[in-house]
Amino acid sequence: MLKLRSLSEGPPKELKIRLIKVPSGDKETFIASEVEERRLRMADLTISHCAADVMRASKNAKVKGKFRESLLSPAQSVKPKINTEEKLPREKLNPPTPSIYLESKRDAFSPVLLQFCTDPRNPITVIRGLAGSLRLNLGLFSTKTLVEASGEHTVEVRTQVQQPSDENWDLTGTRQIWPCESSRSHTTIAKYAQYQASSFQESLQEEKESEDEESEEPDSTTGTPPSSSAPDPKNHHIIKFGTNIDLSDAKRWKPQLQELLKLPAFMRVTSTGNMLSHVGHTILGMNTVQLYMKVPGSRTPGHQENNNFCSVNINIGPGDCEWFAVHEHYWETISAFCDRHGVDYLTGSWWPILDDLYASNIPVYRFVQRPGDLVWINAGTVHWVQATGWCNNIAWNVGPLTGLPEEGARGCLKILSDFLWPAAYQYQLALERYEWNEVKNVKSIVPMIHVSWNVARTVKISDPDLFKMIKSYCAEEVDKTPILIS
Repeated sequence: MLKLRSLSEGPPKELKIRLIKVPSGDKETFIASEVEERRLRMADLTISHCAADVMRASKNAKVKGKFRESLLSPAQSVKPKINTEEKLPREKLNPPTPSIYLESKRDAFSPVLLQFCTDPRNPITVIRGLAGSLRLNLGLFSTKTLVEASGEHTVEVRTQVQQPSDENWDLTGTRQIWPCESSRSHTTIAKYAQYQASSFQESLQEEKESEDEESEEPDSTTGTPPSSSAPDPKNHHIIKFGTNIDLSDAKRWKPQLQELLKLPAFMRVTSTGNMLSHVGHTILGMNTVQLYMKVPGSRTPGHQENNNFCSVNINIGPGDCEWFAVHEHYWETISAFCDRHGVDYLTGSWWPILDDLYASNIPVYRFVQRPGDLVWINAGTVHWVQATGWCNNIAWNVGPLTGLPEEGARGCLKILSDFLWPAAYQYQLALERYEWNEVKNVKSIVPMIHVSWNVARTVKISDPDLFKMIKSYCAEEVDKTPILIS
């Protein structure tokens, strides 16, 4: 066997030929015959093939896009098992929302509260009376106080159509749809405060006029009943929702941010047990506080939090908000609905049609958040919110790093032995969304590789599942580095 180098431009290539001896009288004659290598497809490779076979099979393979490989091991999954095969009756499609009523400060700092909120089986929890039990001064976040503190502060405004919370009609008012579009503009806290106040006064005036008209009308039982058909789009009010108001400036908003230090450690904006405190830089609205100023009908469309992190939301009041929530387990089904209705699940604006979810056997939690109530949105929970009154809300994200209670409360651990470890669940979902964002070409706001290394370097992990996950992920990253470089 001889190897002859072909003369061509570019890197040297080899052509394998075989010399075959043929009889030709007294002379030795050879015929050159090209050797055709046995073709091996990548799909046919098994663990029994040698390295040469692997190299030969992958030599001409084409990779679409950049190199991607999931570093999550299915064997390490800590997700709760949810039976989706059983057809649920209608009453179970509207399960009761886990609600905790606090009577004292001691209740708020109970390890049972921590474990209940972060239990992967509970997608969302509303904590009633938290502000009262901790004596939180919610007046610091009232519209009046905000105007006095920084009236010229920027407010992002979303112009929306006011609709009932369980409906989402198209522009013609003939059918319900998933897309929930709104236009964006900007104003100041002072100007939005004027709009919020005038909206309230207009509502009072309309209510008074309506009462006057009713008192003037004669009693009749033969009148035409109200129509139950789709609403007339001409009658819809256009409203403005003040959103994403940044309260990260520690000097400007010092009284407000100090007040939030009264919260239990696992709910605070910053703590050593919060994964987002180990990012190393500010992520507005995630490891900082954001404020929302609302009038009735203001909508926060359906979404999961950035990188599936947990979220804390407090209603300042004076009005209420209505919430809808679905367990993380069903997010792919909801994403498929978005695809069918032509709206991007990750970056688009959508409002689920409840009947679509019920028909797909998806339970929907639905509840009212009153002033002083704190809503804990667990990792990966799909949710959407509508204001039913005039109110302000504050919110931020957290990433629980441990399921253990604070020092001094460890004696209660025996009570908690039946709970799942929440930290590994949060970490797993954050990594899953980080990798899914890469597939969908969506930038992850949380740099999960960087966070993983920071946590591994600076935090003593008590959760055995979380320890294994972080160690495995960092090790896989080290192994992957030469491939990315080459």
